[in-house]
Amino acid sequence: MSYQALYRVWRPQTFSDVIGQNAITQTLKNALVTGQTSHAYLFCGPRGTGKTSVAKILAKALNCEHLQDGEPDNTCELCQAITAGALTDVIEIDAASNNGVDEIRDIRDKAKYAPTQARVKVYIIDEVHMLSTGAFNALLKTLEEPPAHVVFILATTEPQKIPATIISRTQRFDFRRITAEDIVKRMQTILDDKQITYDKQALLVIARAAEGGMRDALSILDQVLSFGQNHVTVENALDVTGGVATAQLGEYLEALQAHDIAKALTTVEQLLAAGKDAGRLIEDLIAYLRDLMVYQQAPKLLAEAETELVDAHFKPLAQAFEAQQLARMIAVLNETQGQLRLTNHPTIYLEVATVRLGTAAPAQQPQAAKETQASPTVAALETQLAQLQQTVAQLQTAGITPAVARPKKKKHSLKVNKTKIYPILGSATRKDLDALKEIWPDLLSMLTVTKRAMMKISEPVAASPDGVIVSFDYDILVERAENDAALMAELKAGLQKLSGKQPEIVLVQSQAWPQIRKDYLQANGAPKGPQKKAPQTPPVVKTITDLFGDEDNITVTDD
Repeated sequence: MSYQALYRVWRPQTFSDVIGQNAITQTLKNALVTGQTSHAYLFCGPRGTGKTSVAKILAKALNCEHLQDGEPDNTCELCQAITAGALTDVIEIDAASNNGVDEIRDIRDKAKYAPTQARVKVYIIDEVHMLSTGAFNALLKTLEEPPAHVVFILATTEPQKIPATIISRTQRFDFRRITAEDIVKRMQTILDDKQITYDKQALLVIARAAEGGMRDALSILDQVLSFGQNHVTVENALDVTGGVATAQLGEYLEALQAHDIAKALTTVEQLLAAGKDAGRLIEDLIAYLRDLMVYQQAPKLLAEAETELVDAHFKPLAQAFEAQQLARMIAVLNETQGQLRLTNHPTIYLEVATVRLGTAAPAQQPQAAKETQASPTVAALETQLAQLQQTVAQLQTAGITPAVARPKKKKHSLKVNKTKIYPILGSATRKDLDALKEIWPDLLSMLTVTKRAMMKISEPVAASPDGVIVSFDYDILVERAENDAALMAELKAGLQKLSGKQPEIVLVQSQAWPQIRKDYLQANGAPKGPQKKAPQTPPVVKTITDLFGDEDNITVTDD
């Protein structure tokens, strides 16, 4: 028989063999013992944490002829057939390649038939989140009211992609990442069984690289065994995982702590030249900094397995770095980690990160240095203050109360461009203004979204055949619109399209507009001297004027 990977040979065959999921396995065993199993299960969790293995064990337990305390005996005919994958009543489906409506309808139709050999027909659907919307809808009714002889076990790494209607019809179990300690113990058991020697630190390196996945850990162990001729060493584990020795990480951080950026950069170049993976280097650095932070705050929380990787630099660094510095360094490395995914030149980003890490942040400068830098300025200010206090005291002795001049606030006002406004007012007519107001909404709709938002609070107040005066509520918007060449071009182009004319556009502030118009009337032919008494405004017209503003906007017709 050809060689089989370790994770296949050592796949758990009973609930007690499953590593790191005690809460789940105990719950399932109790349900089997009491006969309170569900018709549908949802197994969620990261890759390599035992979802499919537990699904197969559960399928065996549901059909085992000699169930013992919820555990399958693995000796009966049905257990052995399920282990070999030869029982037709236990159907494994990969939803990644069978995700259509037709495949699920086929399952739904066949689920109606009773099992041929087993007591319970079990459907294990792996990566169920890959099913299409139509396929989920086809599965929905069957999950809600399945035949009594059918159990569905759904497994996924991305439960957030599964419709809530599916999740609510299943019994959900969340698989956790397996701890480094549990992974190391499992690898020790396997290596002892195979009579292979190993360094414990090498197993810790593999466990960290596996990131909580037992299958990944055993795959890496397989590679290390092939690479190292049946002996597991730290060097081989680092070479296979692309990781960096803890001592080298300590040297790198020691150089950064001493602000020796040149030495730190040299270390980075040496590691990359030796074939170390840039992404893996950053992950190892973050893990090292995390260990330093945990050790500073609560040394007992650092797991015993993790302390095996502590080097001679660790404790001095824990004393030298402040928690705030460690948090900042982790943030910089996290940012760099995101940048590495988008580049083919990781060296550049690692060098930039090294310079940033080795340069002290302004907040980290020693307080004494800050005081030294600030002392000349403070001394000069203190001298001036003493002189002023002495002068005030002398004036008060002489009976003179010093007056403090308060600076006046400058009122920001826009300059009115009379050379453009007055010619437009000279030929402005009500007809031209009414025509402009009629097309104004269409003109605004032709602008881009940002330009339209700015012009929403504008209003035409005067118009002539050759010009338009537009008022705004705020000075700042008048300035911004006047300086926006693109906006003025869009307005002129829109007027050309809607009216066939391209008039001059002048902007004014709405509060200033009445005074501008008054000044124009006084300067251009407003009658002087005694005037005829103006006719009294009828009360109804006054009420309407109060509501709607200027009388120019109101037309009074006598019937």
